[in-house]
Amino acid sequence: MSGRVIETDICIIGSGITAAMMAEKLVNERKVHVVVVEAGGTSGPLAERYERRRRWQAYGETPWPRDHIDDQNALGTAYGFSPSMNVGGLAMHWGGVTPRYSPEDFHVRSLYGVGDDWPISYEDLDPFYQEAEERIGISGEQGPPELDPRGKPFPMPALPLSYSLQQLKDWTAKAGIPMWSQPSAKNSVPYQGRGVCQRCDSCYPICPTGAKYSPDFTFDALVRDGRIALHTNTLVRRLHTDARGRITHATANATSGPERETEYRAKHFVLAAGFTWSPHLLLLSKSARYPDGLANRSGLVGKYLCGHRNVAAQIRLPLQIFPGINAQHSLVTKKFMRPGKLDKYLRHDLRVWESAYGSEPRLRDDKGEVLFGDAMLADWRTRAKAGVARVRGYYDVLPDKHSELTLDASAKNRWGDPMPNLQFRDAPESVALRGHSEDSLRALFREMARVGDGQVISNESSANDIGQEHPGGGCRMGSNPETSVVDGFGRAHDHENLVIAGAPTNVTASCCNGTLTFAALGLRAASALGANYQSAH
Repeated sequence: MSGRVIETDICIIGSGITAAMMAEKLVNERKVHVVVVEAGGTSGPLAERYERRRRWQAYGETPWPRDHIDDQNALGTAYGFSPSMNVGGLAMHWGGVTPRYSPEDFHVRSLYGVGDDWPISYEDLDPFYQEAEERIGISGEQGPPELDPRGKPFPMPALPLSYSLQQLKDWTAKAGIPMWSQPSAKNSVPYQGRGVCQRCDSCYPICPTGAKYSPDFTFDALVRDGRIALHTNTLVRRLHTDARGRITHATANATSGPERETEYRAKHFVLAAGFTWSPHLLLLSKSARYPDGLANRSGLVGKYLCGHRNVAAQIRLPLQIFPGINAQHSLVTKKFMRPGKLDKYLRHDLRVWESAYGSEPRLRDDKGEVLFGDAMLADWRTRAKAGVARVRGYYDVLPDKHSELTLDASAKNRWGDPMPNLQFRDAPESVALRGHSEDSLRALFREMARVGDGQVISNESSANDIGQEHPGGGCRMGSNPETSVVDGFGRAHDHENLVIAGAPTNVTASCCNGTLTFAALGLRAASALGANYQSAH
């Protein structure tokens, strides 16, 4: 079919949580026309989620069958669901965990002599963290202010602790570790027309009630009210520039239905396609003038991919624990994210969950004898007398320059575009510190067990995982165009009307879940972008 041309003020490429926050802010605050372009389609309307959850529980069937495009895949160490392409992005099946980074994350070079500083501070981001929490709907409580600084309270009270988590909170307090309810994108009270969390305990992979936020809620409301145009099943494959380096248009192809090319012309382009597809599109958009791809004067597009690893353990304690009531919810502390002066660099979070590890019903005893009836029940009761806590710490991993995304000509989509290949590599400092980091966390777990008259019964680590967790980078921010891709507002150094938003702009990935930070960075970028347009008020 013949192509079409779409003209708009702002074209946002990608429809994940960062794009949702930016689109809503821009149309709320500015007189502006916004088009959002998504390569995939919708993957699971709220009305279908009870049935999707039932089939997942009964048959192990994925509740998100339409969250990807078959020939659009990331290769290498693509942690998690980086190939995900659907309205709402990865946050359609996230756990809803929303901590903030700590002030130290933005100044690791200045404070500890390792890694690189960000061009912004925690104080710069605080109001946008708050805005993200209010737009998403976050339930939380502030920890001790010296550990957990924030300018304003959470928009909703914390999710209540179960009896089991309260027991575990008392235990960690004895170990000198203050802990509190993990901030979460789940309603503790009715919020924005959505109900209260019912503790279904299937937050990941699917919340059947809508109490957990997902970005499609924002997009559905914006489209329903005619405030944005959302173009689905449309893959943007190239960005094009004029002689001054301004992005003039993007070209895209339909990923389902009749073959059709669309040309998007806009005053500003926002690349909000995540840590994989954002740098991938920039590299694909090479030309005679830009042989290394767009926004790549520094040679750092696709470089410095960042993430973190974890060390975890199961600790048996002489406590009465009743696992199964909102078992995905946890306690959290930032004590170890804000450690003060260090001889060796190690910063990590710490979370604690109730656990049924080693206490589940079983059909054979330790000798392999088959258990029936009362014998099985007696065995189960005996093993369940002691409680078990699951503990885990994410520790900061500094990225190497060659922790990178490259184009892999061995794998191409239907149009012949090479797919991204991701290889995560630690900076030399983190390579040298890995043993110290993981040994220190295991020693902490042993001490916690000792204080509680307990025993570590299992150790785990992300050495068995693929890639690194909560990744970002690939278009890092900085003040110097020679050593970064964008400035502190996500504005590309090389193209005055291109903004890169969210996860790709991270300098480092801290030691906690990053989604709230990605959203806050997007909102900060939107505040600067919106200044180019007339106020809506």
